Amino acid sequence: MKEGKRKPNIVFILTDDQGAWAMHCAGNAEIRTPNLDRLAKEGMRFENFFCTSPVCSPARASILTGRIPSQHGVHDWIRSGNLDRESLGGKKEDPYYASEDKAIPYLEGMLTYTDVLAENQYNCALAGKWHLGDSRNPQHGFSRWYTIARGGCQYYKPDIIEDGEVHFDNRYVTDLITDKAVNYLSELEGEENPFYLSVHYTAPHDPWDEDQHPGEFVEMYRNCTFDSVPDLPVHPNQIESAPFGTGEVRKSLLRGYYAAVTAMDAGVGKILDRLDELGIRQDTIVMFMADNGMNMGHHGIWGKGNGTFPFNLYDTAVKVPFIASWRGKIPENTTSESMHSQYDFMHTLLDLAEIRAELPKDLPGSSFKQVLLTGRQKEGGQVVVYDEYGPNRMIRTSEWKLIHRYPYGPDELYHLSCDPDEANNLIGSEQYQSVQAELQDRLNRWFIRYADPKMDASREGVTGFGQLCRPGWYSQGKGTYATSSKYQYRK
Repeated sequence: MKEGKRKPNIVFILTDDQGAWAMHCAGNAEIRTPNLDRLAKEGMRFENFFCTSPVCSPARASILTGRIPSQHGVHDWIRSGNLDRESLGGKKEDPYYASEDKAIPYLEGMLTYTDVLAENQYNCALAGKWHLGDSRNPQHGFSRWYTIARGGCQYYKPDIIEDGEVHFDNRYVTDLITDKAVNYLSELEGEENPFYLSVHYTAPHDPWDEDQHPGEFVEMYRNCTFDSVPDLPVHPNQIESAPFGTGEVRKSLLRGYYAAVTAMDAGVGKILDRLDELGIRQDTIVMFMADNGMNMGHHGIWGKGNGTFPFNLYDTAVKVPFIASWRGKIPENTTSESMHSQYDFMHTLLDLAEIRAELPKDLPGSSFKQVLLTGRQKEGGQVVVYDEYGPNRMIRTSEWKLIHRYPYGPDELYHLSCDPDEANNLIGSEQYQSVQAELQDRLNRWFIRYADPKMDASREGVTGFGQLCRPGWYSQGKGTYATSSKYQYRK
């Protein structure tokens, strides 16, 4: 470590729509993730880590702010507000940007952990997806900014923002993000202050067409039988807009998904290699996470929380991979059963960096630093995980899960210790009335405590087809969600 540099560097790698099941080190024998396996051997992998919302933008906002969606107001993936359309010049008539109007900084006025890091002399850089509004302008402590204009993109024609300008690039977007991250590491290492680097991959988000991914990774799975993923009839609530299929179509989609994961894994390997080459791996905390989980045929669903309507909150949609490595500090080659969520990430990261910041008092999370440094379960009683997507709310313990859909249901109750696959809905069962009542009471009390009435998602008509502006009181009468018939669920 450089003289005078007392705080660790931090590299945070975030993937898009990667289920906790989609890693070889998590027990999936078919998928190839040698570098994530390597990272897990060098640190600690968590078996029970959960997102805050099973869709990208709300989860990303919660990671950055430590707030629940009903506090920060990002309730769905952001359809509009990424760009100021009039500033696009000749590109503004491109149908790709048809939903864009004015840029909206969705997290304006909210403290993020990157704000805190910057205030404590960290140099902060972003390489990859932002998808939280106003993509052209660096925000919240970031001084280096290389991002995707709208969030989602084609793998071989991404719209990239660099130096405030939008341009299309014909290279594979996973490689573009990796190369920029590796270059940033070389730049940042040479500066006096410690650095924070966010590497936000778009992988393995769809499209999963085989021509969207390098042939070498697709061919790895040419003869794969995909026994690692359930082969079930399509769920009756599957939405029409999500890619799904059976038979050979199923195999082709899974081939693309697995290829996207393995290509991303290769990028992770290059980042780890560069840290070693620069001689700063010992001084750097590396964390890996996905924004939300993913169903790829699990429960007969293709997609994340909005793969169905009503939205689903199965563990396959809300459980995400999480790995942390810090040589000499975090025990190597360890697995933790301790339950945590993205609400805890901000507290834990700042705690590891030994930054004592004055955070908002209404944040629900807490640090699990001691779990990381000792490998012991978090003390202080049973950990309860909460999740929400629009009017859909979940409470989960190690034994039980209750899903409550405002205002009319349908609700779900699962006895996880006996039914880990969530196949038997016990809602309304006389035998479990007391369990249901207790969980419902805890769920209600928690959201009463933390939800901001001005942005309470239980009152929002979240469709799953994207958010157009700030919600609730802050929408100033504008339609928050896509409401035309084009964007409605049809059965």
